[in-house]
Amino acid sequence: MKALVLSGKKIMWVVSGCTLLAVLLFVFGSFGDSLPTFSGSEQEKAREVNIVTGEFKAENADGEQIETYRFDPGTIFAEAGEPLKLNIYGVNGEEHPFVIEGTEEQGVVHQGNETVVDVKFDKEGVYRMICTTHSDFETDGPMVAYIVVDD
Repeated sequence: MKALVLSGKKIMWVVSGCTLLAVLLFVFGSFGDSLPTFSGSEQEKAREVNIVTGEFKAENADGEQIETYRFDPGTIFAEAGEPLKLNIYGVNGEEHPFVIEGTEEQGVVHQGNETVVDVKFDKEGVYRMICTTHSDFETDGPMVAYIVVDD
């Protein structure tokens, strides 16, 4: 069996090659996760947020069926003035009429279809997107998503 013998020069080449490979992977691998930035002169593109309607069902200790509806994700973070494109896909429930409190935005999400809402919040705060059919515990809710806007 032959022993692998590396001279100082060979070790330097191996270390240099590994370092170069690591740098290239870091630099070019970072671009896939980066978010585009815009200067004031460029047209702003809306950030897309994908939301689905969902339902949880369970049986309590008495054998009673309980359920609740929800938007997922339940919390969305945005910056003031950032344009958002909310793509809301109906999975569970025949339809979910909704309003976004503090705005004029409203719509209906139908099962098997996507509803798209373009919105921009100019002031910081917490805005609730709430299904008007499932607004409280008595109506299998609250079905709400919170849009947290920061300055």
